[in-house]
Amino acid sequence: MYCLKCGSQLSDDAAFCSKCGARTSSTGQTPQVQSGVGTSGSSQILAPSNAQSLKCPSCGAPIAPKFGEMIITCEYCGSSITLGNAGWANIQKQTMLPLTIQSTNEISDRIKSMMDRGMLHRHLQESSSLEEMTLSVVPYWLVNVSARTSIVATNMVAEGATVATTAALIGVMAGMGGGRRGGFGAPLLGGAMLGSMMGGGMGGGGGQKKAIQMDQNYNFPIIALKALTQYQPRDYQFAIQGRTLFDISQYPKGIKVLNGDISEDAARYQAKTLVDQLQSQKAHAQYHMIQQITSEEDVPDTELLHVPIWFVRYDHSGNKIVLVVDGNSGNVINSLGL
Repeated sequence: MYCLKCGSQLSDDAAFCSKCGARTSSTGQTPQVQSGVGTSGSSQILAPSNAQSLKCPSCGAPIAPKFGEMIITCEYCGSSITLGNAGWANIQKQTMLPLTIQSTNEISDRIKSMMDRGMLHRHLQESSSLEEMTLSVVPYWLVNVSARTSIVATNMVAEGATVATTAALIGVMAGMGGGRRGGFGAPLLGGAMLGSMMGGGMGGGGGQKKAIQMDQNYNFPIIALKALTQYQPRDYQFAIQGRTLFDISQYPKGIKVLNGDISEDAARYQAKTLVDQLQSQKAHAQYHMIQQITSEEDVPDTELLHVPIWFVRYDHSGNKIVLVVDGNSGNVINSLGL
């Protein structure tokens, strides 16, 4: 068939013209990803891993992979494909967060309140020169991680009570046996009791131990671009309850939708590693005297999440300040130089 707008020849199953992007008469609506939030993973193989060109599985538009790319979003319809061990496959589970912070003025106001926070940062934004403020749609692998952490820790409340009780008893015994001259038996008794307390209760493993299970589910975002890994979120959660199926037409024209070069398998591994570290940090912040900690992580599901991101860079007396702002919520994801 042929495009009704520009006359280019198209494949019979094309939903959009590969030349001008016009919707064809064979479809009555903008194509979406083939499955929604309830499906899983990638589908059938579209082309071998060394393919230099292939067609978009949704609209039939030509796609020419560049060296290193592992996630490519069709510039016409927004469908994405990913490179796995078996070759190129379309991504069925593909979502987006809408852009709500659209103006540079609004971003500047939000950044000002953060940069000028505290006495040491007063008027920091005013005294810095803006070098860059750009908006891009960045791909993240949203990895569902189920973490189960087992902890063995000393009961510090019980230990504190034991120390206090023993110390009080030493004081009483010293008063009873010392007399005016201080006595001879009380120091020996006190020293023996204190040594027993220190050796058995605090250093010798005689304290009360307890087993703790700390389970947590994460929707952990892994940035899908190696060039942006320095901005990888550590403990940041996007407002995914507001995500929808990816539709590239919902973003304003002119915003660049970035491709990725980190595979789904690599994202799964990285998410498990970061969640393991996060679980350990939370455990040590909540419990003291941890004697043993082990974690297991399962990754039942992943999806590709497109997020509008503001990148802002300032120069302050030769020092670079970089802020990465979530264009959906307006929250700062990362900052460097502050």
